[in-house]
Amino acid sequence: MIENLEAIRKELNYEKTNQCVQCGYCLPACPTYMTMRKETHSPRGRINLVKMVGEGKITDLSLLEEPLDLCLGCRACETVCPTGVEYGTILESARAAITRRKKFSLPVRTIRNILFKKVFPSRKAMNLIGNSMWLYEKSGAQKLARKSGLMKKVPSHLGEFEAIVPTAVSPWERSSLPGFTPAKGEKKYTVAFFVGCVMDAMFRKINQLSVKLLSKVGCDVLVIENQTCCGALHAHTGELEDSKMLAKRNVAAFEQEKVDFIVNNAGGCGAMMAEYDHLLADESQWVERAQRFVEKTKDISQIIALCGGIKREVPSTERITYQRSCHMTNVQKVTKEPLQLIQSIANVELIEMKDANMCCGSAGIYNIVNYNASMEILDQKMENVKETKATTIITTNPGCLLQMKLGIQRENLGDGIRAVHLVEYLAEVAGIS
Repeated sequence: MIENLEAIRKELNYEKTNQCVQCGYCLPACPTYMTMRKETHSPRGRINLVKMVGEGKITDLSLLEEPLDLCLGCRACETVCPTGVEYGTILESARAAITRRKKFSLPVRTIRNILFKKVFPSRKAMNLIGNSMWLYEKSGAQKLARKSGLMKKVPSHLGEFEAIVPTAVSPWERSSLPGFTPAKGEKKYTVAFFVGCVMDAMFRKINQLSVKLLSKVGCDVLVIENQTCCGALHAHTGELEDSKMLAKRNVAAFEQEKVDFIVNNAGGCGAMMAEYDHLLADESQWVERAQRFVEKTKDISQIIALCGGIKREVPSTERITYQRSCHMTNVQKVTKEPLQLIQSIANVELIEMKDANMCCGSAGIYNIVNYNASMEILDQKMENVKETKATTIITTNPGCLLQMKLGIQRENLGDGIRAVHLVEYLAEVAGIS
């Protein structure tokens, strides 16, 4: 039940819902509306539900839970909205309001507390996960689990995702990421590299290649020891206070070093960090510090392009299509640099897919918790990929990368097409391993 209408309006950012004029421009840009064809699963429909709560017409917030849970949070609606509706702010405020009032079962509450408060914020815990994945592979447990058919029986289709997880690096290699890597040749900038949590645990090799690429193009690279999770997973699941706490930890950690840029290689992390000033806007002692952090935050493609790119060529003509990260496109507004870097490589033919800006259906852990809805979106995406006849799909976000690998697996295209992160592709072209 709604306790106090004025209080709930503030909690939901109700005043921002008035920006929506229900015009419908968002409908064809929304993946869930296009696949589900339900007004409650469209941006304007979800906004209207929040608005009705603020006006006392809906008194049970649990009625909003399914429509909001099924939102990918891709924010494509913001890009096409003619009135500038801040959909992301409304969405996260509503999710947080629901989470504050929801009575989770003891097992669920325990798991959420462990993951959000103990695991994701801890680099030690994420390193332990990465090392455990390596042990799982090298001990023969992975081979046995797959051969026995066990992976087909695990819940939530996790066996499908296990099959596409990248090969883990060894504990020795994991501990070798230096705190400082000097620029090769003339130094152009000093940058701090953001390693992330899931990115560093599951995609450590991409992080290592990122540091080497930044060094190659002329950057002194610092890896700040006290950095932590960006807080995106927390914000997207309604744990907004935890997200704010992590934002403060990162702002405090990175402001200790004098750097030109704070560089990340994950579209979702970058989008979260690019909005730290909005996240901390109501905390006067943090907002200016967050604004300085945001001004320095850049995607790695921006810095490599700024430094002149990678001037190489591939041995023979290669057809490539680019799967855009929603959060890079719709939040960070980074759209040109990845394309410029790809097109600057000789013998590469870049083929744009149909509906290139449409979400792939990954959206953090959406493809796990809303598997069927995610696969409907992915299947359409893969039809568009196949039409390009590309042999390589390049992405700029770990979730997109796994989703594309899953799409290739579902379509039995493994012999003719691959999916790689932009960093992996540039490193391959540059001869960096």
